Amino acid sequence: MWTDLNRPPLDVAALRRALVRDAGGDPDAFWSRLDVVAETGSTNADLLARPQDQEYARSVLIAESQTGGRGRHARPWVSAPRAHVTVSAVLDLPGMNLSDIGWLPLLSGIAVVDALRQVAKVDAELKWPNDVLIDGKKVAGILAEVASTGPVPTVVVGIGLNVTLTEDELPVPTATSLELAGADVTDRTVLVRALLREMASRWREWQGAGWKVDALAAAYRERCGTLGRLVRAELPGDRELVGIATDVDVEGRIVIKAEGESPVAVSAGDITHLRAV
Repeated sequence: MWTDLNRPPLDVAALRRALVRDAGGDPDAFWSRLDVVAETGSTNADLLARPQDQEYARSVLIAESQTGGRGRHARPWVSAPRAHVTVSAVLDLPGMNLSDIGWLPLLSGIAVVDALRQVAKVDAELKWPNDVLIDGKKVAGILAEVASTGPVPTVVVGIGLNVTLTEDELPVPTATSLELAGADVTDRTVLVRALLREMASRWREWQGAGWKVDALAAAYRERCGTLGRLVRAELPGDRELVGIATDVDVEGRIVIKAEGESPVAVSAGDITHLRAV
């Protein structure tokens, strides 16, 4: 039983009608299945453990509360009940070259930014590789994990979006929520519908382009607030690189130009936006 009137449960029936094939709505809907659970440890882990049957690809799992979620580098992530959107989705990538699979979390970041801009009317942008920021503070994160490499590459993409968190509930001072950012919409049912429709639209567009990354990379660069910024990259092996982020290349790597040095393409590492001095 839920008691917080400001944090109602998701409207599962409405989401299924809007998003799922054979659910009484659009027969051309992208998603095959959508489930909502009251609580789980990790929606990503649950989907990775699910049998890969005919409904597995394009299935969606949403948790009203998540107690054991993981971010990048296995950092813990916990969601307060009904204060977040905590959703994981299985995406199949038939015919894709495995070398391009790393673009899927970046595509997901584009979808989240566009959904928030269009529905919540907030000035969201991407911090490389796939954190979503509003006014420099993190409102959403994305974690993609490979479920299968063949015969059809399949990836589970998890999205955690702060919706109605108060200042006291924020996990770190560098985080924010849609409510704190003055969003026009904080109805989680509306937000989930927008997020999953944007994900489907981007997937279809990418597949229609034969999984070529040129247009996807251009769309990512347009939404990436890291470009043109002075940044610090914390690299594997306790190394550090400070310079201007000049580009995101066709492999999805951030290109950083340190003063007096040649540009370096970084594929993995924590990026911090710095203030120019």
